[in-house]
Amino acid sequence: MSKQKNFETEAIRTQIERSQFLEHSNPIYLTSSFVFEDAEDMRASFAEEKERNIYSRFTNPNNSEFVDKICKMEGAEQGVAFATGMSAVFSTFASLLNAGDHIVSARSVFGSTHGLFTKFLPKWNITTSYFKIDELDKIESLITPNTKILYAESPTNPAVDILDLELLGSIAKKHNILLVIDNCFATPYLQNPIKFGADLVIHSATKLIDGQGRVMGGVTVGRANLIREIYLFARNTGPALSPFNAWVLSKSLETLAVRVDKHCENALKIAEFLESQAQVSLVKYPFLKSHPQYAIAKKQMKAGGNIVAFEVKGGVEAGKKFLNALEICSLSANLGDTRTIVTHPASTTHGKLSKDDRLETGITDGLVRVSVGLENVNDIIQDLDQALKSS
Repeated sequence: MSKQKNFETEAIRTQIERSQFLEHSNPIYLTSSFVFEDAEDMRASFAEEKERNIYSRFTNPNNSEFVDKICKMEGAEQGVAFATGMSAVFSTFASLLNAGDHIVSARSVFGSTHGLFTKFLPKWNITTSYFKIDELDKIESLITPNTKILYAESPTNPAVDILDLELLGSIAKKHNILLVIDNCFATPYLQNPIKFGADLVIHSATKLIDGQGRVMGGVTVGRANLIREIYLFARNTGPALSPFNAWVLSKSLETLAVRVDKHCENALKIAEFLESQAQVSLVKYPFLKSHPQYAIAKKQMKAGGNIVAFEVKGGVEAGKKFLNALEICSLSANLGDTRTIVTHPASTTHGKLSKDDRLETGITDGLVRVSVGLENVNDIIQDLDQALKSS
């Protein structure tokens, strides 16, 4: 039996079979369909009596390689790839929930996920109850006989709060419900929710997994019986990841560890810099000792990730002025890029929420989210410094 390889080796050496050309770097399989040897081969393939590629909406060699890598990184049994992170979120819920089912979710979730819970799932009589990230002791009081899923992000977007995954896992097990964790901010390199009791893990591969702002993708991995249901839903509804994007993402995973190490190194230095600034009233970064959930972050994460959240004194207008003064950092809605990206959630990504709803998720008027990139950290700090002095 072969010895289990280390993370970096699995990320690089997990590959599909070479073709007859014996290529070292796997090719892109840009084909919509695959041919069969004869009628019996075709029948057996559609009957799922053999594992093989039929149609790229179902499976594709590039998608399979990408999913296999994520499964090994997360310690998951199986997985399914999607066109985007939100298609992974929606397909996961839509495939596992029935009319009348109930979700218990952390209140601090991505805006589109919140929209899914409040605007679309209710059409099918699927309801959601929220708990605040600092009120985990109230989760069990929200669980009802029809609760099917306990859901959370950790770290959260955009306030970078940390939830105790081990506690969530124990609650889910006690009540025989599924624990689904969005692990996008941490990546499989920094955190493995399955080790703490998660049944399913979701990623927006568009972020750090790609790492260069090129392509979109999503993936859900976890228990084989659950993934089977998600696969059948995706096979019939069509949110397939393109082979090209799967190829890019699989290649990106080869450098995930070295990239994320540098992202984390830069982010910690920037968080420490921001803590010393008079124009900043609050800094949140998981591996800062001042973070409210620092001990939990240290327990379940390898490092703090690349997202730093901080509060600029002066509210919404100060936040806008700060963004307008930046010279190097990009203004974009994406994150996890090689380039540092700065966002003011109250006026952009979460601008459609009421002020009260924003505050419920930890988004204050002056909150700024920095997705720390791979530039020289001194250049990033210099840009943030001059922008703060202008705000």
